[in-house]
Amino acid sequence: MDDQVVERAKSGDPEAFRHLMRTHRDDVGRLVFRMIGSSADQEDVIQEVFLQVHRSLKDFRGQARFSTWLYRVTVNVVLMYRRAARSRPILVEEPAGDAPLDVDPMPDEQVARNARIQALARLLDRLSEKKRTVFILHELEGVTPAEIAKIVGSPVLTVRTRLFYARRDLEAMLREEPTLAALADQLDADRERATARRGGSVKRGTAPGDRGENA
Repeated sequence: MDDQVVERAKSGDPEAFRHLMRTHRDDVGRLVFRMIGSSADQEDVIQEVFLQVHRSLKDFRGQARFSTWLYRVTVNVVLMYRRAARSRPILVEEPAGDAPLDVDPMPDEQVARNARIQALARLLDRLSEKKRTVFILHELEGVTPAEIAKIVGSPVLTVRTRLFYARRDLEAMLREEPTLAALADQLDADRERATARRGGSVKRGTAPGDRGENA
């Protein structure tokens, strides 16, 4: 279905392009949120993604799935946004006034979940862009290494190496965040079980086919 709509959109059919936007907007919005967090610029970034899609759609040759190509456009737009954001001066905002007294507090479970999400976002922000991107695409979006390779324009082995180091670096940082300590314990237990199943030991910090952390 997407193939037919894409061809119509490439030929200038505005309704076909609007259909693509409606179909894929949630996916784009979710990836944008996961890569930049909750930001006042989130909607602007989403709009920029579809502006770039509209401009570049004529260059889409169908050599990859449209969704893969769309992920690539989204990642590129987000990385440009993040680079620009780092170069902007940080303005100090006025402290907010007292919160209204009639606002219902969030349930404890939601408060704890939000704290874990914010803690993970802080850790992800400490990764290099390359490792952060492949981790989000694979672990949060469920994209395969082969598809990620097409999205980021790197060999599959490079993607797997970046993913290995992203996981390793995150695991090393997990215990710095009290809300994520349980996750660190779970990872330790998972690794011990995996090692026991293999009937041997695995040297931590060594990736199969490793060509270096900065690949």
